[in-house]
Amino acid sequence: MRRRLDSVRARATLGATLVVAVALVAAGTAVLLSLMSSLSGQASTLAERTAREVAAELAAGLPYGQLSLDDDDRPVQVVAEDGTLVAAGEDLQRISGTGTDAVRPTAAAPPARDGEDGEDGEDGDDVGDDAGEGGADGKDGGEGGDGGEALEAGEIGDETSYSDGSATVDGDTADYRFATVSVETGDRGTLTVHAGAPLSAERSAVGAALTVMLIGFPLLLAVVAGVTWRVTRRALRPVEGIRREMAAITASADLARRVPEPDTHDEIARLARATNETLAALETAVERQRRFVADASHELRSPIASLRTQLEVGAAHPELLDVPGAVEDTVRLQNLAADLLLLARLDAGERPADTRVDLAVPAREQAAGRARVTVDAESVDVTGSRGQLGRVLANLLDNAERHARSAVTVAVRREGRWAVVEVADDGDGVPEADRERVFERFVRLDAARSRDDGGTGLGLAIARDVVVRHGGTLTVRQASAGGALFELRLPVAG
Repeated sequence: MRRRLDSVRARATLGATLVVAVALVAAGTAVLLSLMSSLSGQASTLAERTAREVAAELAAGLPYGQLSLDDDDRPVQVVAEDGTLVAAGEDLQRISGTGTDAVRPTAAAPPARDGEDGEDGEDGDDVGDDAGEGGADGKDGGEGGDGGEALEAGEIGDETSYSDGSATVDGDTADYRFATVSVETGDRGTLTVHAGAPLSAERSAVGAALTVMLIGFPLLLAVVAGVTWRVTRRALRPVEGIRREMAAITASADLARRVPEPDTHDEIARLARATNETLAALETAVERQRRFVADASHELRSPIASLRTQLEVGAAHPELLDVPGAVEDTVRLQNLAADLLLLARLDAGERPADTRVDLAVPAREQAAGRARVTVDAESVDVTGSRGQLGRVLANLLDNAERHARSAVTVAVRREGRWAVVEVADDGDGVPEADRERVFERFVRLDAARSRDDGGTGLGLAIARDVVVRHGGTLTVRQASAGGALFELRLPVAG
Protein backbone atom coordinates (compact mmCIF):
# COMPACT_ATOMS: atom_id res chain seq x y z
CA MET A 1 0.00 0.00 0.00
CA ARG A 2 2.80 2.39 0.87
CA ARG A 3 4.47 1.66 -2.44
CA ARG A 4 1.28 2.60 -4.28
CA LEU A 5 1.06 5.87 -2.35
CA ASP A 6 4.69 6.62 -3.17
CA SER A 7 4.00 6.53 -6.91
CA VAL A 8 3.71 9.72 -8.93
CA ARG A 9 0.29 8.64 -10.15
CA ALA A 10 -1.03 8.21 -6.60
CA ARG A 11 0.40 11.56 -5.47
CA ALA A 12 -1.01 13.32 -8.54
CA THR A 13 -4.43 11.77 -7.96
CA LEU A 14 -4.40 12.64 -4.27
CA GLY A 15 -3.22 16.18 -4.97
CA ALA A 16 -5.84 16.81 -7.66
CA THR A 17 -8.58 15.39 -5.46
CA LEU A 18 -7.54 17.54 -2.49
CA VAL A 19 -7.40 20.68 -4.65
CA VAL A 20 -10.85 20.00 -6.09
CA ALA A 21 -12.18 19.18 -2.60
CA VAL A 22 -10.91 22.47 -1.21
CA ALA A 23 -12.35 24.33 -4.20
CA LEU A 24 -15.71 22.60 -3.82
CA VAL A 25 -15.87 23.31 -0.08
CA ALA A 26 -14.99 26.96 -0.66
CA ALA A 27 -17.50 27.28 -3.51
CA GLY A 28 -20.21 25.44 -1.54
CA THR A 29 -19.66 27.64 1.49
CA ALA A 30 -19.88 30.75 -0.67
CA VAL A 31 -23.07 29.50 -2.32
CA LEU A 32 -24.68 28.66 1.02
CA LEU A 33 -23.72 32.02 2.53
CA SER A 34 -24.99 33.84 -0.55
CA LEU A 35 -28.23 31.86 -0.50
CA MET A 36 -28.73 32.49 3.22
CA SER A 37 -28.01 36.19 2.78
CA SER A 38 -30.40 36.47 -0.15
CA LEU A 39 -33.24 34.61 1.55
CA SER A 40 -32.65 36.44 4.83
CA GLY A 41 -32.78 39.71 2.92
CA GLN A 42 -36.10 38.69 1.36
CA ALA A 43 -37.48 37.80 4.80
CA SER A 44 -36.26 41.13 6.17
CA THR A 45 -37.96 42.99 3.32
CA LEU A 46 -41.22 41.12 3.87
CA ALA A 47 -41.13 41.70 7.65
CA GLU A 48 -40.39 45.39 7.17
CA ARG A 49 -43.24 45.72 4.69
CA THR A 50 -45.67 44.18 7.19
CA ALA A 51 -44.38 46.35 10.05
CA ARG A 52 -44.76 49.52 7.99
CA GLU A 53 -48.25 48.55 6.84
CA VAL A 54 -49.32 48.21 10.47
CA ALA A 55 -47.44 51.40 11.38
CA ALA A 56 -49.28 53.22 8.58
CA GLU A 57 -52.61 52.05 9.98
CA LEU A 58 -51.57 53.29 13.44
CA ALA A 59 -50.43 56.60 11.99
CA ALA A 60 -53.82 56.89 10.30
CA GLY A 61 -55.51 56.52 13.73
CA LEU A 62 -57.06 53.09 13.32
CA PRO A 63 -58.07 51.48 16.64
CA TYR A 64 -56.08 48.49 17.76
CA GLY A 65 -58.99 46.18 17.05
CA GLN A 66 -59.07 47.15 13.37
CA LEU A 67 -55.38 46.62 12.66
CA SER A 68 -54.27 43.95 10.18
CA LEU A 69 -52.75 41.60 12.72
CA ASP A 70 -54.22 38.21 11.85
CA ASP A 71 -51.89 37.00 9.06
CA ASP A 72 -50.94 33.46 10.08
CA ASP A 73 -47.48 33.77 8.48
CA ARG A 74 -46.58 37.14 9.96
CA PRO A 75 -46.84 37.55 13.74
CA VAL A 76 -47.21 41.20 14.78
CA GLN A 77 -46.83 43.00 18.12
CA VAL A 78 -47.61 46.64 18.91
CA VAL A 79 -45.82 47.88 22.02
CA ALA A 80 -46.35 51.13 23.86
CA GLU A 81 -43.57 53.37 25.10
CA ASP A 82 -43.65 51.80 28.55
CA GLY A 83 -43.10 48.33 27.08
CA THR A 84 -46.73 47.26 27.41
CA LEU A 85 -48.16 45.10 24.64
CA VAL A 86 -51.20 46.96 23.33
CA ALA A 87 -52.01 44.86 20.26
CA ALA A 88 -51.13 41.46 18.80
CA GLY A 89 -52.52 38.84 16.43
CA GLU A 90 -55.24 36.63 17.89
CA ASP A 91 -53.49 33.41 16.82
CA LEU A 92 -50.14 34.40 18.36
CA GLN A 93 -49.37 31.96 21.18
CA ARG A 94 -45.66 32.46 21.86
CA ILE A 95 -42.95 34.80 20.64
CA SER A 96 -39.26 35.47 21.29
CA GLY A 97 -36.63 37.70 19.77
CA THR A 98 -38.58 40.98 19.79
CA GLY A 99 -37.77 42.06 23.34
CA THR A 100 -41.36 41.55 24.42
CA ASP A 101 -42.56 38.03 25.21
CA ALA A 102 -46.20 39.00 25.84
CA VAL A 103 -48.74 37.71 23.34
CA ARG A 104 -51.92 39.21 24.80
CA PRO A 105 -52.56 42.95 25.22
CA THR A 106 -53.02 44.06 28.82
CA ALA A 107 -55.80 46.46 27.84
CA ALA A 108 -57.70 47.53 24.78
CA ALA A 109 -57.05 51.04 23.55
CA PRO A 110 -59.70 53.33 22.00
CA PRO A 111 -59.19 54.69 18.54
CA ALA A 112 -59.52 58.30 19.90
CA ARG A 113 -60.02 59.64 16.39
CA ASP A 114 -62.47 62.53 15.63
CA GLY A 115 -63.68 62.43 19.25
CA GLU A 116 -65.13 58.96 18.89
CA ASP A 117 -64.96 56.49 21.76
CA GLY A 118 -63.33 53.12 21.43
CA GLU A 119 -65.07 49.87 21.86
CA ASP A 120 -64.54 49.80 25.63
CA GLY A 121 -65.33 53.41 26.54
CA GLU A 122 -63.67 54.43 29.74
CA ASP A 123 -60.93 51.82 29.62
CA GLY A 124 -60.01 52.95 26.15
CA ASP A 125 -59.77 56.58 27.25
CA ASP A 126 -57.55 55.63 30.15
CA VAL A 127 -55.21 53.65 27.93
CA GLY A 128 -55.21 56.40 25.36
CA ASP A 129 -54.35 58.96 28.04
CA ASP A 130 -51.57 56.76 29.32
CA ALA A 131 -50.22 56.28 25.84
CA GLY A 132 -50.44 60.00 25.22
CA GLU A 133 -48.53 60.76 28.36
CA GLY A 134 -45.93 58.19 27.43
CA GLY A 135 -45.56 59.83 24.04
CA ALA A 136 -45.17 63.23 25.62
CA ASP A 137 -42.58 62.02 28.04
CA GLY A 138 -40.63 59.79 25.65
CA LYS A 139 -40.61 61.12 22.11
CA ASP A 140 -36.87 60.52 22.00
CA GLY A 141 -37.73 56.83 21.41
CA GLY A 142 -38.75 54.10 23.81
CA GLU A 143 -37.63 50.49 23.89
CA GLY A 144 -37.22 49.10 20.43
CA GLY A 145 -37.74 52.57 18.91
CA ASP A 146 -35.54 54.59 16.59
CA GLY A 147 -32.90 55.46 19.14
CA GLY A 148 -33.77 59.13 19.74
CA GLU A 149 -35.36 59.95 16.35
CA ALA A 150 -37.91 62.77 16.88
CA LEU A 151 -41.15 62.00 15.06
CA GLU A 152 -44.11 64.23 14.34
CA ALA A 153 -47.67 63.02 14.90
CA GLY A 154 -48.68 60.53 12.21
CA GLU A 155 -45.05 60.03 11.11
CA ILE A 156 -43.34 56.62 10.73
CA GLY A 157 -39.68 56.29 11.57
CA ASP A 158 -37.22 55.87 8.70
CA GLU A 159 -34.98 53.45 10.56
CA THR A 160 -35.73 49.74 10.78
CA SER A 161 -34.02 47.31 13.11
CA TYR A 162 -33.93 43.55 12.62
CA SER A 163 -33.65 40.51 14.86
CA ASP A 164 -34.09 36.76 14.63
CA GLY A 165 -36.40 34.77 16.84
CA SER A 166 -39.24 32.29 16.87
CA ALA A 167 -42.99 32.32 17.30
CA THR A 168 -45.91 29.93 17.66
CA VAL A 169 -48.92 30.92 15.58
CA ASP A 170 -52.05 28.79 15.69
CA GLY A 171 -50.07 25.85 17.05
CA ASP A 172 -47.24 26.03 14.48
CA THR A 173 -43.80 26.99 15.78
CA ALA A 174 -41.25 28.41 13.32
CA ASP A 175 -38.25 30.69 13.10
CA TYR A 176 -38.87 34.28 12.04
CA ARG A 177 -37.03 37.40 10.93
CA PHE A 178 -38.45 40.36 12.85
CA ALA A 179 -38.49 43.98 11.71
CA THR A 180 -39.06 46.80 14.21
CA VAL A 181 -40.48 50.20 13.20
CA SER A 182 -41.57 53.18 15.35
CA VAL A 183 -44.61 55.35 14.65
CA GLU A 184 -45.80 58.57 16.33
CA THR A 185 -49.60 58.56 16.83
CA GLY A 186 -49.95 61.77 18.77
CA ASP A 187 -52.85 60.68 21.01
CA ARG A 188 -51.35 57.30 21.87
CA GLY A 189 -47.71 58.33 21.91
CA THR A 190 -44.86 56.59 20.16
CA LEU A 191 -45.65 52.98 19.41
CA THR A 192 -43.26 50.23 18.33
CA VAL A 193 -44.37 47.67 15.78
CA HIS A 194 -42.67 44.26 15.63
CA ALA A 195 -43.56 42.18 12.56
CA GLY A 196 -42.10 38.85 11.55
CA ALA A 197 -41.57 36.97 8.30
CA PRO A 198 -40.97 33.22 8.33
CA LEU A 199 -37.49 31.82 7.65
CA SER A 200 -38.81 28.42 6.60
CA ALA A 201 -38.03 29.09 2.95
CA GLU A 202 -34.44 29.96 3.87
CA ARG A 203 -34.08 26.87 6.05
CA SER A 204 -35.63 24.66 3.38
CA ALA A 205 -33.51 26.05 0.54
CA VAL A 206 -30.28 25.88 2.55
CA GLY A 207 -31.09 22.35 3.69
CA ALA A 208 -31.82 21.25 0.13
CA ALA A 209 -28.60 22.85 -1.16
CA LEU A 210 -26.61 21.28 1.65
CA THR A 211 -28.11 17.86 0.90
CA VAL A 212 -27.23 18.20 -2.78
CA MET A 213 -23.67 19.18 -1.86
CA LEU A 214 -23.23 16.33 0.61
CA ILE A 215 -24.35 13.85 -2.04
CA GLY A 216 -22.88 15.49 -5.13
CA PHE A 217 -19.46 16.53 -3.83
CA PRO A 218 -18.29 13.00 -2.91
CA LEU A 219 -19.50 11.72 -6.30
CA LEU A 220 -17.69 14.54 -8.08
CA LEU A 221 -14.51 13.90 -6.09
CA ALA A 222 -14.72 10.21 -6.99
CA VAL A 223 -15.02 11.14 -10.67
CA VAL A 224 -12.08 13.54 -10.41
CA ALA A 225 -9.94 10.91 -8.67
CA GLY A 226 -10.85 8.25 -11.25
CA VAL A 227 -10.18 10.51 -14.24
CA THR A 228 -6.91 11.76 -12.77
CA TRP A 229 -5.79 8.19 -12.04
CA ARG A 230 -6.50 7.08 -15.61
CA VAL A 231 -5.03 10.18 -17.23
CA THR A 232 -1.82 10.03 -15.20
CA ARG A 233 -1.50 6.30 -15.87
CA ARG A 234 -1.76 6.98 -19.59
CA ALA A 235 0.60 9.95 -19.39
CA LEU A 236 3.21 8.08 -17.31
CA ARG A 237 3.11 4.88 -19.35
CA PRO A 238 6.10 6.06 -21.50
CA VAL A 239 8.03 6.78 -18.29
CA GLU A 240 7.62 3.18 -17.24
CA GLY A 241 8.90 2.11 -20.67
CA ILE A 242 11.93 4.38 -20.24
CA ARG A 243 12.56 2.96 -16.77
CA ARG A 244 12.41 -0.64 -17.96
CA GLU A 245 14.77 0.05 -20.86
CA MET A 246 17.22 1.89 -18.61
CA ALA A 247 17.17 -1.05 -16.19
CA ALA A 248 17.88 -3.41 -19.11
CA ILE A 249 20.74 -1.20 -20.31
CA THR A 250 22.22 -1.14 -16.82
CA ALA A 251 21.96 -4.93 -16.51
CA SER A 252 23.43 -5.64 -19.95
CA ALA A 253 25.96 -2.74 -20.05
CA ASP A 254 24.94 -2.31 -23.71
CA LEU A 255 25.20 1.43 -24.28
CA ALA A 256 24.16 1.03 -27.91
CA ARG A 257 20.54 0.53 -26.83
CA ARG A 258 18.14 3.48 -26.65
CA VAL A 259 14.97 4.17 -24.68
CA PRO A 260 11.67 4.47 -26.59
CA GLU A 261 10.71 8.02 -27.54
CA PRO A 262 6.95 8.82 -27.43
CA ASP A 263 5.47 10.36 -30.55
CA THR A 264 4.51 13.51 -28.66
CA HIS A 265 5.97 16.92 -27.92
CA ASP A 266 5.56 16.97 -24.16
CA GLU A 267 8.02 16.82 -21.27
CA ILE A 268 8.20 13.02 -21.31
CA ALA A 269 9.21 13.00 -24.98
CA ARG A 270 11.89 15.59 -24.22
CA LEU A 271 13.04 13.46 -21.29
CA ALA A 272 13.34 10.42 -23.57
CA ARG A 273 15.30 12.39 -26.17
CA ALA A 274 17.60 13.83 -23.51
CA THR A 275 18.12 10.33 -22.09
CA ASN A 276 19.06 8.99 -25.52
CA GLU A 277 21.42 11.91 -26.07
CA THR A 278 23.02 11.14 -22.71
CA LEU A 279 23.34 7.48 -23.64
CA ALA A 280 24.90 8.43 -26.97
CA ALA A 281 27.39 10.74 -25.26
CA LEU A 282 28.15 8.06 -22.68
CA GLU A 283 28.64 5.46 -25.40
CA THR A 284 31.00 7.80 -27.24
CA ALA A 285 32.93 8.55 -24.05
CA VAL A 286 33.25 4.87 -23.13
CA GLU A 287 34.31 3.94 -26.67
CA ARG A 288 36.79 6.80 -26.66
CA GLN A 289 38.15 5.62 -23.33
CA ARG A 290 38.49 2.05 -24.55
CA ARG A 291 40.23 3.20 -27.70
CA PHE A 292 42.49 5.45 -25.67
CA VAL A 293 43.49 2.62 -23.35
CA ALA A 294 44.15 0.34 -26.32
CA ASP A 295 46.19 2.98 -28.16
CA ALA A 296 48.12 3.87 -25.01
CA SER A 297 48.94 0.21 -24.43
CA HIS A 298 50.10 -0.10 -28.02
CA GLU A 299 52.24 3.02 -27.83
CA LEU A 300 53.80 1.94 -24.55
CA ARG A 301 54.53 -1.58 -25.76
CA SER A 302 56.90 -0.46 -28.54
CA PRO A 303 59.43 1.57 -26.48
CA ILE A 304 59.20 -0.85 -23.56
CA ALA A 305 59.96 -3.80 -25.88
CA SER A 306 62.83 -1.91 -27.49
CA LEU A 307 64.26 -0.93 -24.11
CA ARG A 308 63.95 -4.47 -22.79
CA THR A 309 65.73 -5.88 -25.85
CA GLN A 310 68.61 -3.47 -25.45
CA LEU A 311 68.94 -4.23 -21.76
CA GLU A 312 68.87 -7.99 -22.36
CA VAL A 313 71.54 -7.69 -25.06
CA GLY A 314 73.58 -5.45 -22.78
CA ALA A 315 73.31 -7.96 -19.97
CA ALA A 316 74.59 -10.77 -22.23
CA HIS A 317 77.08 -8.68 -24.20
CA PRO A 318 77.97 -5.48 -22.38
CA GLU A 319 80.06 -4.26 -25.29
CA LEU A 320 76.93 -4.22 -27.53
CA LEU A 321 74.74 -2.13 -25.16
CA ASP A 322 73.24 0.89 -27.01
CA VAL A 323 73.19 3.38 -24.18
CA PRO A 324 72.01 6.38 -26.29
CA GLY A 325 69.16 4.29 -27.72
CA ALA A 326 68.13 3.13 -24.24
CA VAL A 327 68.14 6.72 -23.02
CA GLU A 328 66.07 7.80 -26.03
CA ASP A 329 63.49 5.11 -25.39
CA THR A 330 63.38 6.04 -21.71
CA VAL A 331 62.80 9.72 -22.57
CA ARG A 332 60.06 8.75 -24.98
CA LEU A 333 58.41 6.66 -22.27
CA GLN A 334 58.68 9.56 -19.88
CA ASN A 335 57.13 11.99 -22.39
CA LEU A 336 54.34 9.56 -23.19
CA ALA A 337 53.60 9.05 -19.49
CA ALA A 338 53.48 12.82 -18.99
CA ASP A 339 51.10 13.21 -21.94
CA LEU A 340 48.83 10.48 -20.62
CA LEU A 341 48.80 12.06 -17.16
CA LEU A 342 47.90 15.47 -18.60
CA LEU A 343 45.08 13.97 -20.69
CA ALA A 344 43.74 12.17 -17.63
CA ARG A 345 43.69 15.46 -15.71
CA LEU A 346 41.93 17.23 -18.58
CA ASP A 347 39.35 14.44 -18.86
CA ALA A 348 38.73 14.74 -15.12
CA GLY A 349 37.67 18.36 -15.69
CA GLU A 350 40.68 20.14 -14.19
CA ARG A 351 40.16 23.89 -14.50
CA PRO A 352 43.06 26.07 -15.65
CA ALA A 353 44.67 28.60 -13.35
CA ASP A 354 43.24 32.13 -13.29
CA THR A 355 46.40 34.17 -13.99
CA ARG A 356 47.29 36.73 -16.65
CA VAL A 357 49.66 35.42 -19.30
CA ASP A 358 51.31 37.46 -22.08
CA LEU A 359 51.24 35.04 -25.03
CA ALA A 360 54.27 36.70 -26.58
CA VAL A 361 56.44 35.45 -23.69
CA PRO A 362 55.77 31.65 -23.96
CA ALA A 363 55.87 31.98 -27.77
CA ARG A 364 59.44 33.35 -27.65
CA GLU A 365 60.45 30.89 -24.92
CA GLN A 366 59.26 27.85 -26.87
CA ALA A 367 60.84 29.14 -30.10
CA ALA A 368 64.20 29.71 -28.45
CA GLY A 369 66.80 27.14 -29.57
CA ARG A 370 64.82 26.07 -32.65
CA ALA A 371 66.93 27.00 -35.65
CA ARG A 372 64.18 27.07 -38.26
CA VAL A 373 61.61 28.99 -36.20
CA THR A 374 61.01 32.74 -36.51
CA VAL A 375 58.72 34.72 -34.18
CA ASP A 376 56.72 37.92 -34.76
CA ALA A 377 54.80 38.53 -31.52
CA GLU A 378 53.07 41.50 -29.94
CA SER A 379 52.06 41.55 -26.27
CA VAL A 380 48.55 40.18 -25.73
CA ASP A 381 47.35 39.17 -22.27
CA VAL A 382 45.04 36.20 -21.71
CA THR A 383 43.80 34.45 -18.58
CA GLY A 384 44.79 30.87 -17.86
CA SER A 385 47.60 28.48 -16.97
CA ARG A 386 51.02 29.63 -18.15
CA GLY A 387 52.39 26.09 -18.05
CA GLN A 388 49.53 24.58 -20.07
CA LEU A 389 49.59 27.37 -22.68
CA GLY A 390 53.36 26.92 -23.00
CA ARG A 391 52.72 23.20 -23.54
CA VAL A 392 50.25 24.02 -26.34
CA LEU A 393 52.79 26.20 -28.14
CA ALA A 394 55.51 23.58 -27.68
CA ASN A 395 53.30 20.86 -29.17
CA LEU A 396 52.38 23.06 -32.14
CA LEU A 397 56.05 23.90 -32.80
CA ASP A 398 57.09 20.22 -32.46
CA ASN A 399 54.44 19.24 -34.99
CA ALA A 400 55.41 22.05 -37.37
CA GLU A 401 59.14 21.15 -37.22
CA ARG A 402 58.42 17.50 -37.98
CA HIS A 403 56.57 18.44 -41.17
CA ALA A 404 58.38 21.62 -42.30
CA ARG A 405 60.85 21.58 -45.20
CA SER A 406 62.85 24.62 -44.21
CA ALA A 407 60.99 27.17 -42.04
CA VAL A 408 58.40 27.59 -39.30
CA THR A 409 56.82 30.97 -38.43
CA VAL A 410 55.02 32.03 -35.26
CA ALA A 411 52.81 35.15 -35.13
CA VAL A 412 51.05 36.58 -32.07
CA ARG A 413 48.58 39.46 -32.44
CA ARG A 414 45.31 40.84 -31.18
CA GLU A 415 42.08 40.85 -33.19
CA GLY A 416 39.29 42.65 -31.28
CA ARG A 417 38.56 40.67 -28.15
CA TRP A 418 40.63 37.69 -29.28
CA ALA A 419 44.32 36.89 -28.92
CA VAL A 420 45.49 35.03 -32.04
CA VAL A 421 48.53 32.77 -32.36
CA GLU A 422 49.45 31.32 -35.77
CA VAL A 423 52.03 28.56 -36.27
CA ALA A 424 52.77 27.86 -39.96
CA ASP A 425 55.19 25.57 -41.79
CA ASP A 426 56.17 25.09 -45.43
CA GLY A 427 55.55 21.33 -45.52
CA ASP A 428 52.92 19.34 -47.35
CA GLY A 429 50.03 20.64 -45.23
CA VAL A 430 46.99 18.76 -43.94
CA PRO A 431 44.38 17.44 -46.42
CA GLU A 432 41.03 19.16 -45.95
CA ALA A 433 39.32 15.84 -45.16
CA ASP A 434 41.73 15.23 -42.25
CA ARG A 435 41.72 18.70 -40.66
CA GLU A 436 39.53 17.55 -37.75
CA ARG A 437 40.93 14.05 -37.53
CA VAL A 438 44.45 15.31 -36.74
CA PHE A 439 43.17 16.45 -33.33
CA GLU A 440 42.12 12.91 -32.34
CA ARG A 441 44.32 10.99 -29.95
CA PHE A 442 47.07 8.72 -31.34
CA VAL A 443 46.38 9.82 -34.92
CA ARG A 444 49.28 9.98 -37.42
CA LEU A 445 48.46 10.86 -40.99
CA ASP A 446 51.84 9.73 -42.34
CA ALA A 447 51.82 5.95 -41.76
CA ALA A 448 55.34 5.56 -43.15
CA ARG A 449 56.85 8.05 -40.74
CA SER A 450 59.26 6.50 -38.23
CA ARG A 451 57.94 6.15 -34.70
CA ASP A 452 61.32 7.11 -33.38
CA ASP A 453 61.09 10.77 -34.48
CA GLY A 454 59.51 11.71 -31.15
CA GLY A 455 55.85 11.85 -32.11
CA THR A 456 53.23 10.00 -30.05
CA GLY A 457 50.05 11.20 -31.74
CA LEU A 458 48.93 13.02 -28.59
CA GLY A 459 50.40 16.49 -29.07
CA LEU A 460 47.60 18.06 -31.13
CA ALA A 461 44.90 16.31 -29.06
CA ILE A 462 46.39 17.76 -25.87
CA ALA A 463 46.71 21.19 -27.48
CA ARG A 464 43.04 21.35 -28.49
CA ASP A 465 41.79 20.05 -25.12
CA VAL A 466 43.81 22.70 -23.27
CA VAL A 467 42.66 25.49 -25.60
CA VAL A 468 38.99 24.49 -25.31
CA ARG A 469 39.22 24.48 -21.51
CA HIS A 470 40.65 28.01 -21.74
CA GLY A 471 37.57 29.13 -23.68
CA GLY A 472 39.29 29.26 -27.08
CA THR A 473 39.54 27.39 -30.38
CA LEU A 474 42.30 25.60 -32.30
CA THR A 475 41.88 24.98 -36.03
CA VAL A 476 44.09 24.13 -39.01
CA ARG A 477 44.05 25.38 -42.60
CA GLN A 478 46.46 25.81 -45.48
CA ALA A 479 49.30 28.29 -45.03
CA SER A 480 50.36 30.78 -47.69
CA ALA A 481 53.59 28.79 -48.17
CA GLY A 482 51.53 25.66 -48.91
CA GLY A 483 52.03 23.93 -45.56
CA ALA A 484 49.79 23.73 -42.50
CA LEU A 485 48.72 26.79 -40.48
CA PHE A 486 47.44 26.14 -36.96
CA GLU A 487 45.42 29.06 -35.59
CA LEU A 488 44.90 29.42 -31.83
CA ARG A 489 42.29 31.92 -30.53
CA LEU A 490 41.85 32.81 -26.85
CA PRO A 491 39.73 35.52 -25.17
CA VAL A 492 41.72 38.61 -24.23
CA ALA A 493 42.12 39.05 -20.47
CA GLY A 494 39.83 41.58 -18.79
